[in-house]
Amino acid sequence: MEKQRVFHNKIARVYEKGKIDYIQEELCMPEKDEVLIGIRASLICGSDLHIFRDLHPAVQLPVTVGHEFTGVVIKTGPDVTKYKEGDRVTVEPAVTCGICDACRRGEYGYCEHISFNYREGHGALAYYFMAKEDKVYRLPDSVSYEKGALAEPLAVAVHAVKRAGVSLGDRIVIAGAGAVGIMIAAVCKRLGAKTVVISDYSAERLSMAEELGADITVNAAKEDLVKTVKKLSDGRGFDKAFECVGKESTFCQLLECVKMNGLITDVGIFEHPQIQMDVSLLVKRELRLQGSQGYCRDFDDALQILEELPLEKLITHHFSPEDVQAAFEAAGNPASGAVKVCILTGKDGPEDD
Repeated sequence: MEKQRVFHNKIARVYEKGKIDYIQEELCMPEKDEVLIGIRASLICGSDLHIFRDLHPAVQLPVTVGHEFTGVVIKTGPDVTKYKEGDRVTVEPAVTCGICDACRRGEYGYCEHISFNYREGHGALAYYFMAKEDKVYRLPDSVSYEKGALAEPLAVAVHAVKRAGVSLGDRIVIAGAGAVGIMIAAVCKRLGAKTVVISDYSAERLSMAEELGADITVNAAKEDLVKTVKKLSDGRGFDKAFECVGKESTFCQLLECVKMNGLITDVGIFEHPQIQMDVSLLVKRELRLQGSQGYCRDFDDALQILEELPLEKLITHHFSPEDVQAAFEAAGNPASGAVKVCILTGKDGPEDD
């Protein structure tokens, strides 16, 4: 009998606040509908940074990290029909039960037991990833491994814009020019938004946002976002707003930035979720608030947009797997100028049997 091949994997883990190491595991050949992927590029997400600071409201340390990634199919299980060895792919990392009411309706983004691969011990800052076939997506030929890793955060942006119902002529204000905030700006303009205003403290990020679709940028260190929006709208406010920071101050600003019956969509993760706000504004101005987490049938749209827009500009820093600690420190340091930090694996695990 032929010896079964073993793949020696290393997965990055935040084991205590501000500290990362690697754990090791052995992966055997994929079974049934599984696809074994050799990871080529992984990006550090904002949620990974919340974990790194031990301030993610839904995650406890120690935990593996990484869920924005691409790679090449190494092996497929016997029931896999859509993919073959050598295919370039990315993965939707949501973990859903498939049996709750939401999943049965096809609304798996609202799964009662939703989780994500890294929370289950299968982070993608690693050499390999084992995925179910239905979670795998083929990369367009024109999209590199690095750019393809943006599909996951872009799907987050696409989902938020869909939930907000952004349409032709809308006026949009976005707090936070991180990767997702910039992507939301780009998607809104692609859908025909009339005006997109985005605020941040980083001049570099604001410049990038302008390159990718924002009409007006507001440097929060020098300008008042509320006054800017009021001036642009003759005091009425904008149609819709997106909170992409996760701070009380920006959330409360956006309450003042939208018009009567305006909609605010919260996308940011609040490290300190208990906030104070003027709740009377909800009644007096009939404001609407909603959240947006993750995605549901959004990856195909994200991959199409990724092919069309130069979003690779968001990837500002590159590191090797050996320098993952330095990569996280750079990603979390505003002075570094980092927007998206990429870990380039570029090969399979070094000791595969």
